[in-house]
Amino acid sequence: MPSKKMGRPTDNPRPHKLNVRINDESKRILEEYCSQEAVNRTEAVERSIKKLKDDLKK
Repeated sequence: MPSKKMGRPTDNPRPHKLNVRINDESKRILEEYCSQEAVNRTEAVERSIKKLKDDLKK
């Protein structure tokens, strides 16, 4: 069996893929945020998920 091709090493691997369907307004908000903060969609979604952590009940 051939060995797997190695990519760039990372300190933050992202082995999980997430596909979501959103409405037009959510897409517009996401795109505006990405443009304003100069980040890609992945980073914007990760920031949003981290904000949800504060809402978790302990």
